[in-house]
Amino acid sequence: MTWTVAPEPNDSPVAADLWRAYYTEVSDRWYQLHEGRSTDPDELEREIAAYSGSDLVPPRGGLLVARYGGEPAGTSGVRLLDDATAELTRVFLYAGMRGRGGAALLVRAAEDVARTLGAERMVLDTRGDLVEARALYARLGYTETEAYNEDPYAEHWFAKPLHGDEGSPVMDGSRLTADGSG
Repeated sequence: MTWTVAPEPNDSPVAADLWRAYYTEVSDRWYQLHEGRSTDPDELEREIAAYSGSDLVPPRGGLLVARYGGEPAGTSGVRLLDDATAELTRVFLYAGMRGRGGAALLVRAAEDVARTLGAERMVLDTRGDLVEARALYARLGYTETEAYNEDPYAEHWFAKPLHGDEGSPVMDGSRLTADGSG
């Protein structure tokens, strides 16, 4: 099977399904850790609607969708915070797709988008309980840095310079491709 990563409209049905899955997972993990319960369904719907991804569109951002064997499997987003700094967000793979190299491919594709937007540095925030994400970012050359936002759920902030190639996948038109061996 082969991975592909391509731009996706933030309001497409595929993007909406991935956003719902992402937000449900990270929200449920937080509430289960801190309050011993899943996310309240009404709260989940309000938060999903409040963060539509409207900032993940050109010319200052982008949303990417990874497909494995042609089926939607994950997402990553990037948005410019200023002319030199982009933020990585919404890095997610469905649970059954993890461990096949897709997360690294999504992050590298987002880095490529950030470079095309003129960014020289990528930043991101994450939580302490998202240990898999923190390990991925460290493996891909991100280093912990000072807080750059006041997000109430952010506990760790990372940054990476975007100079040079950094070993990212080869751009083929508007699609990135890689085999599933990564």
